[in-house]
Amino acid sequence: MASTLRVPHIFAVGGAHIDRRGRMTAEFVAGASIPGTMREDVGGGTFNALRTAVRRGARGTLMSVRGGDGAGMRVAETMAAEGIADASAIFLDRATPSYTALLDRDGDVVAALADMDLYDTAFPKQMRRAKIRAELLDADALLTDANLPDAALERLTTAAANTPVFAIAISPAKAVRLAGVLPKLSCLFMNRREAAALLARAGEAGGDEAVQFVAALRRAGLGRGVISEGERAVLAFDQSKVWRVVPPKPRHIADVTGAGDALAGASVAALLKGMALPEAVREGVAAAHLAIGVETAVPAFDDKAFESTLTLVPAPTEVA
Repeated sequence: MASTLRVPHIFAVGGAHIDRRGRMTAEFVAGASIPGTMREDVGGGTFNALRTAVRRGARGTLMSVRGGDGAGMRVAETMAAEGIADASAIFLDRATPSYTALLDRDGDVVAALADMDLYDTAFPKQMRRAKIRAELLDADALLTDANLPDAALERLTTAAANTPVFAIAISPAKAVRLAGVLPKLSCLFMNRREAAALLARAGEAGGDEAVQFVAALRRAGLGRGVISEGERAVLAFDQSKVWRVVPPKPRHIADVTGAGDALAGASVAALLKGMALPEAVREGVAAAHLAIGVETAVPAFDDKAFESTLTLVPAPTEVA
């Protein structure tokens, strides 16, 4: 009799909102009006990462908070289209959160505005719902992000004491919210600026070298993490080793804003399938490479396209 592989179930709690990204077609000049185009779709750190994880073979349930407006309906429709179970709370009198980024003509973020007060006010109360505990009992992992305020992260990670917790730092301003729960995390995905902000809150200094960031994060209580830095090598580390994964040179950069989410989603899916951290992060780097080549929040790919991209990513190397 043929055996069937169990599909890992990820319970995700975090951002799912409207993403607006304006791309300049001329050189950026501070204080000036720049010609360009504006694009709008559904995004959010946790939601983006979960969609990538589902594309890599996981099953997903998402609990977020949104308003009872047209934007909220669009978020719900996108969840349904992606095959993700919706456990979110809806506030009829509130507006759905949004994120607006301005990109220069090379695709790099010049400035961004996060209108997300609903997350700060609603998430802490949502952590008391019995639905949280019920979903955690059925989940192989919890995926969350720093869109949740400190109190909500504390309650959520405490409730998930028997479940692996993966987190996304989101931004330097929000990454500091994770300082109090670092020892509870199975793995944290961040970029170097987010790591620096987090260490400053934790009373640690990252130093000048990437490996110094790893040592400082370990001292702050993080046992496993992934640090990205644009086109430079991604560092993955656990309590005893550090690995470097070099991303392939992009042929075309359409939008870099979703790359970190794709990295997290594909890496988590691979880890839940039993893959070792460095190889899982190699899969994450392949997903990030696909993400920067498209303007949508999440790259669309099949197994063949993903495996083809994965061949471009060199094998991880251990850092002495």
